Amino acid sequence: MSDRLSVPQEHVDWRTKGLWWPGEPVTLAEFAARGDHLFDGPFTWPLMVLGASALDRNIAALSEFTRGHGLLFAPHGKTAMSPVLTQRQLDAGAWGITAATANQVLDFRRFGVDRVLLANELLDPKVLRWAAAEQDADPDFVFLFYVDSPEGVALASQAVARDGGRPLRVLVERGVPGGRTGCRTREAVLGVAREVVRAAGLELAGVAGYEGPLRDAAGVRGFVRDLLGDAAALADAHELERPVLSVGGSAWFDVVAEEVGGRADVTPILRSGAYVAHDDGLYRRTTPYNRLPEGGDALSGALELWAQVTSTPEPGRAIAGMGRREANSDQGFPVARVLRRSDGGLVRAEGVAVTDLNDHHAYLDVPEELGVRPGDLVSFGISHPCTAFDRWRAVPVVDDGYRVVDAIATYF
Repeated sequence: MSDRLSVPQEHVDWRTKGLWWPGEPVTLAEFAARGDHLFDGPFTWPLMVLGASALDRNIAALSEFTRGHGLLFAPHGKTAMSPVLTQRQLDAGAWGITAATANQVLDFRRFGVDRVLLANELLDPKVLRWAAAEQDADPDFVFLFYVDSPEGVALASQAVARDGGRPLRVLVERGVPGGRTGCRTREAVLGVAREVVRAAGLELAGVAGYEGPLRDAAGVRGFVRDLLGDAAALADAHELERPVLSVGGSAWFDVVAEEVGGRADVTPILRSGAYVAHDDGLYRRTTPYNRLPEGGDALSGALELWAQVTSTPEPGRAIAGMGRREANSDQGFPVARVLRRSDGGLVRAEGVAVTDLNDHHAYLDVPEELGVRPGDLVSFGISHPCTAFDRWRAVPVVDDGYRVVDAIATYF
C-alpha cells in the first residue's frame, strides 16, 4: 500500500454549496487553513459538516473491533467516496477498500488504493480488460469481484483470456431468497465455481455475501454458516487454502465476527462502511454496539446538517430552508438535534420533527412553547450516511467548537 493516497486538488468557489464565496477560488487545503467559525465564517444555509471528534471515534472503533476479532477490513468506500476519509481508514489499519461500481473501482485506483474489492458482479468487457491490464502493470494491485452465474464467468473469461498475465480473482457470491444478486444454494455456488476453475484468465478466490436483507440474528448466523460451508466445499473441491470469505454490512458485524473472526480455514474480510459517519436514525437503532459490551455510544453521528428557519406560517409549524437536494430521506427524515437562536443561544430541539421535504423546504412540527422564529438555525442529524454525502461536493470538518479544521471533497 502506498504511504499516502493521491488527493486531487479541489477548490472552493462560487459553485460550492453551503459556502458564500463570490471571490477567487482557493484550494480546499487553503480554505481549511483559515480556521473559519461556522457561525461567523463564509457559510450560508443549508450546510452539511462533519464532526472531527465523532469521525475520529468511529474510525478508531471499527479498527479496534476488526483487529480484536481477527478480521481483515475493507470498509465500503461508497459511503463517502472521499480520498481523505479513505486514507484515514487505511491509516487505522484497513486491509483495503470496497467499491460498489466499476467507476468507484477506477476512483479508488486513481486515489492510489492498492487493494480493492468490488462487492458486485462485473460484466462489462472494457472494465474487465482494464482490470487485467492494471494488474499486469502493477504487481501490488489486488482486485476481487463477484460472479454468480455461468454467463458472468463466460463474459469475464472472454474479456480477459490472454497469454500470460495474472488471472482476475473472483468470489462466488451467495445471496438470500428474495434478496438481490448471488447464488441461492450451495449447488449453485459449486456450479459457478467449477466454471471459474475451467475459465481462462480467472482464478477462484473464495465466496462472499451480504446479510443486510435479513432481519434477525438467527437468520444472519445461518447465512454466515452457509457461507462457511460453501468455503469449505470450495476448498475441498478445488484445493483452496484459506479461501476468502467476505461478508458484512453495518448492522450485524458482531454476529459475523462471532462466526468467522480469527478462523484459520478462511480469510475473513469485513466490508462495513456506514460506521465512518454513523447517523442519528437507522444505524443508531441497528448498530451492533447496542448489543456489544462497548455500548451504543461507541459510534456517534458525525454528519450534521444546519438549516435556517425561514418561516413560521402557523402555530406548531415551521419551514426550514433544507430539502431533498440537501438532505437524504430514504431511511427516515433528518433528526432535529439543536436549535440555535438568532442571538447565538443553544437549546435542545426537543419535540421538533421533520414531517416532509420538498426540493428545498423542510416541514417541521415544532412545539409552540419552544418559540421557534424565522432566522433561528436548526442542527439535524441524518439517517443512512450512504445517501447523504453524495449531495455535497465539499464538506467542512469542524471541531467541537464548530471551527473548521479540515475539508473533504467527495467523488460521486
